[in-house]
Amino acid sequence: MKRKRPIILGIVGDSAAGKTTITGGLTKLLGEDRVTHVCTDDYHKYDRRERAAMKITPLHPDCNYIDIMQLHLERLHYGQPILKPVYDHSTGSLVRPEYVQPREFVVVEGLLGFHNPTLRQFYDIKVYLSPAEELRTQWKIKRDTTKRGYTPDQVLAEMKKREPDTAAFIRPQRDHADMVIQFYPPEGYDPATSNSHLNVRLTLRPTIPHPDLTYLCEPSNSSESGIRFELERDAGRPVDVLEIDGNVSPSHAAELEATIWQHMPDLRPLAADQFGDYQDRTETRHSDPLALTQLLLVYHVLRQYSDVSEVPFAPPVAALSRLGGVAPSTVTHTTSQE
Repeated sequence: MKRKRPIILGIVGDSAAGKTTITGGLTKLLGEDRVTHVCTDDYHKYDRRERAAMKITPLHPDCNYIDIMQLHLERLHYGQPILKPVYDHSTGSLVRPEYVQPREFVVVEGLLGFHNPTLRQFYDIKVYLSPAEELRTQWKIKRDTTKRGYTPDQVLAEMKKREPDTAAFIRPQRDHADMVIQFYPPEGYDPATSNSHLNVRLTLRPTIPHPDLTYLCEPSNSSESGIRFELERDAGRPVDVLEIDGNVSPSHAAELEATIWQHMPDLRPLAADQFGDYQDRTETRHSDPLALTQLLLVYHVLRQYSDVSEVPFAPPVAALSRLGGVAPSTVTHTTSQE
């Protein structure tokens, strides 16, 4: 029996960078019955109490089973099930593992997904979330005080403790992403105002092909539209940069949305208000920049899926006899350049 292997999208970012929000929109667009979600933060070696006693943070590679992550990513790549560990963030405990069968699309998100070349070779698309740090601090305080039982002071103290590991292990993974997503506040941004939304800056690297958005450079698409597309350099490398203002007009947002949908004829378009949502405490709000970001990611996932040839449903997995990953020559798909 043959079928197409799963497409693996990796989303990496620091704690409270927005990984779950991005993943939720992708699942809505692709369909819940077609998406498997895996969180690499479940691969922690130690629970919260043990980490405190050892004075190690969950951002440090030594605090995670990186070798098991490698083994499981290889199995998912070939459409094989895994018995994934589970970390309960609400209690800080390691609990019963979960049997995971990959569907057509696998979204792998977490802190250390791009930590080494063995991990990186199994992703079809690699995304790094890099929100403005003041935003991430706000998001982390909101989340950890409402869902994890911390006080604001405890959250800030923990972030300060983690900063050296963030600098050493999390931020360097940005260099390996095909796309960098940065939400940032516009001038005069007020999160308490219902019509105040974040801007987004999408750095599109040539390691994967992106849809043709050059029409956005035409004089008729001035900066007044709230959408800008320019050629820039990032870490010395040429990149395309797409910026979408939080107050982008509905007509311009709809035009860009229609352009991206045209590249996905096999997917039934959803109404704009069916994705691009985020949770603001108890209130669900909609953001056009978020919706367009999610739609662009879905384009990449579907494009990769259309290019993948059929592979044996159950090929021999040599990694079962070892934990050190595989040689690049054994991977049968074309990945983006490192």
